[in-house]
Amino acid sequence: MTTAFTPPGPGSPTEAQLLLVEDDEVIRNTVRMALERYGFTVSTAGDGLTGLEIFREEQPDLLLLDVMLPELDGIGLCRRVREFSLAPILMMSARGDSLDVVSGLEAGADDYVVKPCESAVLVARIRSLLRRASFTPVARAPRAGAPGSDDTADPDTLAFGDLTIDTRGMEVRRAGEPLALTPTELRMLLEFAGSPGVVLERRTLLSRVWDHAWQGDTRVVDLHVQRLRAKIGAERIETVRGFGYKLRR
Repeated sequence: MTTAFTPPGPGSPTEAQLLLVEDDEVIRNTVRMALERYGFTVSTAGDGLTGLEIFREEQPDLLLLDVMLPELDGIGLCRRVREFSLAPILMMSARGDSLDVVSGLEAGADDYVVKPCESAVLVARIRSLLRRASFTPVARAPRAGAPGSDDTADPDTLAFGDLTIDTRGMEVRRAGEPLALTPTELRMLLEFAGSPGVVLERRTLLSRVWDHAWQGDTRVVDLHVQRLRAKIGAERIETVRGFGYKLRR
């Protein structure tokens, strides 16, 4: 059973506790020291099984892991963690190989970076994920006449068919059953819910959800839409070829 994620303290993303799983000792120590200079508390592991054990014990605020790991690889570790935790996961790929990227995101990772990666870029990605996990979103109310805009309905609840979104309690239900969404999936759904029927371009979603000020990889968006569809219903999010996606009214 997937448990709820308890985000780090508000306004202090660099006080978060991270778990770094990397089998190369030199890289592991270099990355750890760089992150500690930015104020993070960092635990480390050299293989996937040890990383999984430490994650269960310490429940860190974010998991940073390499794809290629002994004992249990990064893809497998990501899947195992997603069985019981919604904590943000950032994967590192030595090659930026498409298969690595797609497999990692499908397994439940929130984002990825390609090694070698500058410390400032890595920290920016980590801070973005931590902000996303701890944000208090305010969903934009749909236009009059749109789903969820009924004046007699609960103003904090948006409804799209059998899908309901409690914007105050941050709970999403489908046919009355609660859905376990990661912080990234929840934020993406809120973007769609704020503009039902409006096409959101991939770059727009990348900017709003991932906070990427640079040219990020839109495959991240596509894979998260795929994961979100699997939870809320494939028919709920429509692909508009050449443009992006929209939430059906």
